[in-house]
Amino acid sequence: MDASETVPATDARAEALVASYQRAGYARVAPAILQPAEPFLDLSGEDIRKRMFLTAAPGGDEDFCLRPDLTIPVSRDYLASPQAGRPAGFSYLGPVFRHRTDGPAEFLQAGIESFGRPDKAAADAEMLALGLEATAHYGLAQADIQIGDVALFSGLIAALDLPAAWKRRLVKDFNRKANLAQDLNRLTLGGANGRPEYQGVLAALAGSDPKGAHALVTDLLSIAGINAVGGRSVAEIADRFLEQSALGASTRLPKDVRGLIERFLTIKGDPDEAAAELRALAAEAGMAETLGPDLDVFESRAGFLAAQGVDLKRVSFSTAFGRGFDYYTGFVFELTDPTRTGDPLVAGGRYDGLLARLGSAEPIAAVGFAVWIERLAVYGGAR
Repeated sequence: MDASETVPATDARAEALVASYQRAGYARVAPAILQPAEPFLDLSGEDIRKRMFLTAAPGGDEDFCLRPDLTIPVSRDYLASPQAGRPAGFSYLGPVFRHRTDGPAEFLQAGIESFGRPDKAAADAEMLALGLEATAHYGLAQADIQIGDVALFSGLIAALDLPAAWKRRLVKDFNRKANLAQDLNRLTLGGANGRPEYQGVLAALAGSDPKGAHALVTDLLSIAGINAVGGRSVAEIADRFLEQSALGASTRLPKDVRGLIERFLTIKGDPDEAAAELRALAAEAGMAETLGPDLDVFESRAGFLAAQGVDLKRVSFSTAFGRGFDYYTGFVFELTDPTRTGDPLVAGGRYDGLLARLGSAEPIAAVGFAVWIERLAVYGGAR
């Protein structure tokens, strides 16, 4: 993993920040700027997908992109290294590329990615503490701290009596609340409403072997000369098409269960307050055993945050808070300064499922964060 990438001399504060991460044991790396596009198209989410800069290799066999973030590139390089599967931590500083209407498309990000640590709650707390060090390094003493936990919502949905396709759909909706509301309406009414033009094809695929159906749809798209639509790969188009087949079956969500989901998404407060309310909700819904392990991790993380010197009364937790990246599976956080801007200064979280989706034979625990250098640069000098 090459660490030869350089940044302008004017970013001495950013260099000093990453040097502190290196001293903390996070080796500096610099993944290639040009990356295969498919992992980002499949895994990042709608917001990143629509702002990527894409290009095709000669012959059109493979699409590439200018890296829109560094989590996936660092993860890919880790998996290709001799360290793959073993605990390892990396830091970085370099440009990323996204179309933006309010700033240049190329901008600097620093950050950390930590892989393979079994002590997940402690690793989560360390990421947030190191993120706070970044804001303090740039002269912001009291950043606002917003946290969430995607695993709690996933655990709630997993406990419901719904087909697997609907569970996947609702979890994916977590970062798109308008979609979630629409799908809850659709379920309350009893599954599919409306009859799309391709309903006959969906009906023919319903109940068929999933692998065979996926291969059939993929082949049909390839025969039609379709390589990508709206930034989605052929494989993702096939997945979405087959998902529609599964979702088309009549399924009804009782109103009290919908009410449970909506009530869950209103819980907020500091971690101690939220944990108590979540425990009460889980007990009332008969989900204490199902949600218990995720709540244990939540409370353990809060303990590690306190041990890191984070005042829990300053931490704002919401069950509805997410980060818009589809690969996050657990703890997520953002550090902001609302007196200047609502945009995050530092943001990150846990993405335990990403490395398996990038090709790892086994799941690998992973957590990290990115630092927006341009947003922090407006503050005073480093400590």
